[in-house]
Amino acid sequence: MRALTPEILDFLAPDDPRAVRSRRDLARINWVMRQGTIMARALALCSPPKLMADLGGGDGRFMLGVARRLAKHWSGVHVIILDRQNIVAKETLADFALLGWSCESLQGDIFESLPRIEPDILTANLFLHHLDDAALERLLALVTSHSRCFVACEPHRSAFALLGARLVFALGANDVTRHDAVASVKGGFRDLELSMLWPKQSAWICQEGPVFPFTQLFSARAL
Repeated sequence: MRALTPEILDFLAPDDPRAVRSRRDLARINWVMRQGTIMARALALCSPPKLMADLGGGDGRFMLGVARRLAKHWSGVHVIILDRQNIVAKETLADFALLGWSCESLQGDIFESLPRIEPDILTANLFLHHLDDAALERLLALVTSHSRCFVACEPHRSAFALLGARLVFALGANDVTRHDAVASVKGGFRDLELSMLWPKQSAWICQEGPVFPFTQLFSARAL
């Protein structure tokens, strides 16, 4: 069973030194988990978008890494980072522009922000596990109404992933990241848990499963 535990980073101010350090830790963890590669490969199966939005995208650096993998095949994409905090740096926006893409940050609650845009593709990286099942059902219903393709890379809930989370200290992770990594795995997904929450009457094709070493990949495309 999923166990939701509040994560410390969610309650720290953006400029808190512990938060800044933890975001750097997360970049290393994303690399170890191969999240950028996994996300880019799944997105490559979608039709090239004009508008793409990343749910809970934080400082935008993860999506920038994904964009670098896709820029040779996708051009002129506009990316919206949906997050409660506006922490996308000017340097990150400039790096998107160097790829021929553009990026903006849309601050606010995702349930209020998402209906205001109509992205071709929605993504989520290490975000859905923050939500309980009721909130997930509400969010996934919005996804089907406001996009045509959805890809989520979440923690795979397993003993192996939990061991990995408890070893993030070896990456130099601070106390915030050490706590949140374990909480993330315990709130993660396995089997077809996300698929079971997908709106039953939607005309979408869904796929879900683990990807080595620590990821639960969920993708869905409208018919």
